[in-house]
Amino acid sequence: MSIELFNRLEQKVTSAVEALELLKMEAEELREENARLKQEREEWERRLTGVLGKLDEIEAGEPQSA
Repeated sequence: MSIELFNRLEQKVTSAVEALELLKMEAEELREENARLKQEREEWERRLTGVLGKLDEIEAGEPQSA
């Protein structure tokens, strides 16, 4: 009976280790995706700031109406 319990425990530990390895890989993938999304957001912010700057220039160049 004790060998059966030991085998079950070993199987559960092996399963837990495999699950942890999968979670570590998933966490790394999510970190990479997060970095990519941050970079993409920064690019969008840069472009939007440029467009808003151009609009401000256009608005500043137009005569002001009451």
